[in-house]
Amino acid sequence: MTTATTRTTRTPPSRTDAASSSSSPPSPMPSLPSLTGLRWMAALLVFGLHVHNFGYFGGGAGRIVTWGFGAGATGVSFFFVLSGFVLTWSARPRDRAFAFWRRRIARVYPVHLATLVVALVMAYVLSRQAKPPTPKQALANIALVHSWWHPWWQTLNPVSWSLACEAFFYAAFPALILLLRRLGARGAAALGALSVAAVLVLAWADAHHWVGQSLYSLPAARLPEFVLGAVTARLVLLDRWRGPGLEAALALAVLGYFFVPQVTPGYPATVCTLAGFTALIPAAALADLNGLPSMWRHRRLVRLGELSFAFYMIHLLVLRAGTSLLGTKPHFGLLAGLAVTATAFALSLALSWVLYEAVESPARRLILRRRRRTTAPEAEPAPTGR
Repeated sequence: MTTATTRTTRTPPSRTDAASSSSSPPSPMPSLPSLTGLRWMAALLVFGLHVHNFGYFGGGAGRIVTWGFGAGATGVSFFFVLSGFVLTWSARPRDRAFAFWRRRIARVYPVHLATLVVALVMAYVLSRQAKPPTPKQALANIALVHSWWHPWWQTLNPVSWSLACEAFFYAAFPALILLLRRLGARGAAALGALSVAAVLVLAWADAHHWVGQSLYSLPAARLPEFVLGAVTARLVLLDRWRGPGLEAALALAVLGYFFVPQVTPGYPATVCTLAGFTALIPAAALADLNGLPSMWRHRRLVRLGELSFAFYMIHLLVLRAGTSLLGTKPHFGLLAGLAVTATAFALSLALSWVLYEAVESPARRLILRRRRRTTAPEAEPAPTGR
């Protein structure tokens, strides 16, 4: 059983070094399927949180759901750390900022627009829905800036607030990767420590209401989590990551998750899971690189991970549509609650498959096709992060 990772047994390839020593195109980085499987688990936590918020279960069953998924919002923090790790891992040498941004637009924007249209139709057609957005709110959603102002952060498709954060991360990433490549291992570690300190300070300020709005949805406040993921990826690439093995990292993440109810809800909960998530992601990556056992790269989990972005973007709209039939917070018994939850899950998963196959994949190919005709082909990294 792997309990600690003191040194990698297989040095991760550095595309920066390869690019500087050879004029031939660099080989693509190894895929990390365990991260794709873990991404599905994070999406599932968010789904469980929303089932809890919609009040499908009452009585003892409701208390169990609260215990298991009341901290599910931390799944979004996992996505932010994972995004920083994956983008740094797959960063192309001498990549131009506009080429990077084009790939990210191709990755997230088609599904965002598709679910935004669905949410807009629901706002006008279905009863028990939030009132239709104002033109300014709709434009802010389209431009992915709605999370910068708290009154707008959950308009239309509520979960898209995290995409507004991701859009900010993408804007900052070309400068971040340039900085990381110049810092070296010690400098990267110092930047990671600074990111952790920033989260602690911001959590304290949010808990004591020292800021004008909640920091939970503010893109600038979530940037340290993304930077921390980028730092860990850089340390893995440099063979300088020293952290626990996969089993110990998972235990740390689970302990942090169940500690969340002990702190102020919202942004401060990030503190509880930050260490576990930061340890778990590189541990899973190293398990893939070194051929160590990992249940997260099971074929079915990886396939679900590929669907997880579409699932994340559609599931809350499915739950919202259900209120037209079920009412608000119905508090069913155990069997009825399980049946309704299973139905909502199955429908969300089916629609996520439709979105992935009919929108996400073909739209990405279409957006990137012209560039691929005019440049040498380079493999796109496995979709392990948004």
